[in-house]
Amino acid sequence: MSLIPDTPLARRVAPSPNHGARRAGPLDMLVLHYTGMDSGAAALARLRDPLSEVSAHYLVFEDGGIVQMVPEARRAWHAGAGAWKGETDINTRSIGIEIVHPGHAGGLPSYPDAQIEAVIALARDIIGRWPIPPERVLGHSDIAPERKEDPGETFPWSRLAAAGVGHYVPPARLQDGRFFARGDAGQPVEALQAMVALYGYDQPVTGLFDARTQAVITAFQRHFRPARVDGVADASTITTLRDLIAALPAA
Repeated sequence: MSLIPDTPLARRVAPSPNHGARRAGPLDMLVLHYTGMDSGAAALARLRDPLSEVSAHYLVFEDGGIVQMVPEARRAWHAGAGAWKGETDINTRSIGIEIVHPGHAGGLPSYPDAQIEAVIALARDIIGRWPIPPERVLGHSDIAPERKEDPGETFPWSRLAAAGVGHYVPPARLQDGRFFARGDAGQPVEALQAMVALYGYDQPVTGLFDARTQAVITAFQRHFRPARVDGVADASTITTLRDLIAALPAA
């Protein structure tokens, strides 16, 4: 497959065979991942291997170099099983950016400045060409909270938001107070579940703080309240969630 880059920001093209036609629905999401591998070269090889059945539209290296692998008009296989706002075919609705990073298994180091600047530039370029609202710029863990952890709590979402990428509010400070955790049940848990579902997470409203709820709260904390990622819905987590919902555009 010959590939003409969709953006002048791409340093080079390295086509992946792992893609298909987009299905019904607009392209209105941007999903960020980390590779979770030892090197960018290994990640690039895997994303281009037909046996892996995974790909992404772009790969961003530590030095800020950007490689395009799949045309934006095509459906790259980056998201897997997941959901957001009731939509389950995330691959059809999204563009995927893989970021070279060793991930949690590699100690979750900080992302290099040059790499983040490249991610910001690429994301701004993409959202300038596609109707992707800020609240639909997501991490892989947001759409698949029980399966995925990336791009992780060291990813600087606040820095992206300051550059006009993504939906974000300053997280509420950590404090003592009422909280909900695994095993709790009742109307307050039901209300919490309704709030995270309203924001977009795939969270059934059951009234039971179960494993799914813990995974969703953990994913929320990774993205929006990374100071403490423990899956406990403390006052800081709930306040940050409330503020995010309040900051959503009017329907």
